[in-house]
Amino acid sequence: MPLGQVLYESGRTQSHVYFPTTSIVSLLYVMQNGASAEIAVVGNEGIVGVSIFMGGESTPSRAVVQSAGQGLRLPAQAMKEEFGRSDAVLHLLLRYTQALITQMAQTAVCNRHHSLDQQLCRWLLLSLDRLKGNELVMTQELIANMLGVRREGVTEGALKLQQAGLIRYARGRITVLDRLGLERRTCECYAVVKKEYDRLLPGARTA
Repeated sequence: MPLGQVLYESGRTQSHVYFPTTSIVSLLYVMQNGASAEIAVVGNEGIVGVSIFMGGESTPSRAVVQSAGQGLRLPAQAMKEEFGRSDAVLHLLLRYTQALITQMAQTAVCNRHHSLDQQLCRWLLLSLDRLKGNELVMTQELIANMLGVRREGVTEGALKLQQAGLIRYARGRITVLDRLGLERRTCECYAVVKKEYDRLLPGARTA
């Protein structure tokens, strides 16, 4: 799953569901003028394509690989059959969907009420939870598209975090140096989302 790969587009019928293993996928809402903003991230704890088993077949969002890596995919029909056949699969996927809805709702609140600095910390922590290491390969332009802000704002925010000794940013690579420092600097939204994922998916393989 290479960086920038589009797994599905807004309004298109989805042919597969995806299970990221070492990659991270961003769910983006795209406006008519081309502007976009991230509404959720999915990593090794989840599945991309919940509309398939929820009965919608498509969604107004776009799914894009934000961190390159590996993943598994399953035909949509096979996913629907398993969802209808196995109570264990059904209940697990419904719990995951509830956690995903929480992340989407908290992202909307965060984008409205918290500073870009706090949003950037939240975004870094959510991404870090879905990776094995402490490094993200990500351009400032891509981060700006995810957060729905201007690139200059991301540059300023990343510089502040670097000056505080929390991250190192160079040539599209962000290395987190002080995770606890990021957690102290971010808003309450990160903790709300993480707590709900831990409650609903205690076996998920996030950090």
